[in-house]
Amino acid sequence: MRICKVCNKRVVGRTDKIFCSIKCKNNYHVQLRSMTAHAALDIDKILHRNRSIILELLGNDRDQLHIDRIEMDKKNFHFNYYTHQYMSREGDTFKWLYDLGWIELSNREMIILRE
Repeated sequence: MRICKVCNKRVVGRTDKIFCSIKCKNNYHVQLRSMTAHAALDIDKILHRNRSIILELLGNDRDQLHIDRIEMDKKNFHFNYYTHQYMSREGDTFKWLYDLGWIELSNREMIILRE
């Protein structure tokens, strides 16, 4: 006997059917989209905040800046959130937030740069 994923009622019909009604199916997908949207908004806020921190440190007139990691920590920069990364032939990993990025040279020293 198959049970509806939403309301736990008995499912009648095709063998691959997982919801008892269109209403349950719609409710399930609305809730799923809502949870995904909230997670995406939270991550997007962190990404934009990180980009603002790099932009503030870099300023308008520089394309590259050597900086101590502590300076970014003080501004509550989240190092695990970035849009993409690139590994150079030398094995250095550049992490990017849209058009701004960074590379960690050591545990303390890093370079922030503009693409």
